[in-house]
Amino acid sequence: MEYLILAIIGLASGIIGALVGLGGGVILVPVTLFIGITLGLIDGITPQTVVGLSVIMMIAIGLASTLSYMKAKTIDYRSGLIFFAGSIPGTLLGAFVNKGLDLPSFNLYFGILLIILSTLLLVRKYLKPVRWFVDHGKKRTFTDRSGETFVFGYPVWFALLLTFGVGFASGLFGIGGGSIMVPAMILLFLFPPHVAVGTSMFMVFLSAIVNSVTHISLGNVPWLYVIPVVPAAYIGAKIGAMLNQKMKSETLVLALRIILLILGIRSIIDGIWG
Repeated sequence: MEYLILAIIGLASGIIGALVGLGGGVILVPVTLFIGITLGLIDGITPQTVVGLSVIMMIAIGLASTLSYMKAKTIDYRSGLIFFAGSIPGTLLGAFVNKGLDLPSFNLYFGILLIILSTLLLVRKYLKPVRWFVDHGKKRTFTDRSGETFVFGYPVWFALLLTFGVGFASGLFGIGGGSIMVPAMILLFLFPPHVAVGTSMFMVFLSAIVNSVTHISLGNVPWLYVIPVVPAAYIGAKIGAMLNQKMKSETLVLALRIILLILGIRSIIDGIWG
């Protein structure tokens, strides 16, 4: 029963993670903690082992998604490599800080982070475009299938600082960084959503490899639980990437916002009263 539950969680994490560029950890971590600890249906689950499981899963999701988005030509490789370079030291630091978090603290901080991200996406239509980053950085262009051309960009120094923080959250919570980078790319750097998702998943794949090495060395990976999660997540990521190409940009943003809001509220409730 544990393996079946984890396979279903892995499949859902892969689909949703690849669809909106989250990486899947933002789904797997709170759901597995709830089912494993609150409901008591999965033995041996702790915040540390869930994060370890999540980062291994994200290698599979990142690889499957990256291959799909490569074919769709919606990955900005230069940006992905810059973001990855900035995230490496933050990822390592976050993984070590994770050792000191108990479950209520983990849920509370994780939930607050998700609510902030969801709120930013909720009010983005009412905010003036933040053109400063584009105007003071290297401009890039992308033309989508409908012929609409987008201009986006960022200063490299700011991208490195931002991704250090993203990497820290990734190592701390096992969320892959996509849940932070996708909103940041859309709101600050004016990335078109499809390119933001594709580039995010490329970065998630690279970051998950580094993140997994750290968590393996800390003994955080429950290898028996990896067996059902990784294949299911890989299949789910292929499905999610396929669905991404068939959805409108605004629909993607709406899906991302709703998912983050629901998970954030659930996590905060568990952190305070769980």
